[in-house]
Amino acid sequence: MNYIGLNTCDMSNGDGIRVSIFVSGCTLHCKGCFNKESWDFNAGLPYTSETENMILKALKDTHVKGLSILGGEPLEPANLPIVTKLCKRVKDTFGDTKDIWLWTGHTPTQVHANAGSILDYVDVIIAGPFIEHLKGNYKYYGSRNQKCIWLHSVGASEQA
Repeated sequence: MNYIGLNTCDMSNGDGIRVSIFVSGCTLHCKGCFNKESWDFNAGLPYTSETENMILKALKDTHVKGLSILGGEPLEPANLPIVTKLCKRVKDTFGDTKDIWLWTGHTPTQVHANAGSILDYVDVIIAGPFIEHLKGNYKYYGSRNQKCIWLHSVGASEQA
């Protein structure tokens, strides 16, 4: 798996200060996607154990609320095993003290049918394809068809 971005102080993708990783690779190709450069599975840098350790180190900061995983498409079959491993490691290391948010262009039905064990670790999923004519100014997603699914209690003061 490759990734095209890693931000250790992100306040745009989820509640609070977060560590965010943007994975490479997406076959959905939503019309109007803001992140087309992430569609290429070879874009960016290889995800390595050093990358993972850097994420875990950044999450140790007491001001950081959690991890956000975006793309590209984190649930692509080529990305899913590595993303699941990262989520498991975050939960094994931090338990419920750090939450995990994940953005996917798949519908909630597709997520529940195909995401496998990652659902054991992710707390919030923003699900649904971006649909350009439904675009709006929403807090956590780009078009009104997308859904914010709270899988586990994360102590959030509001829901999107």
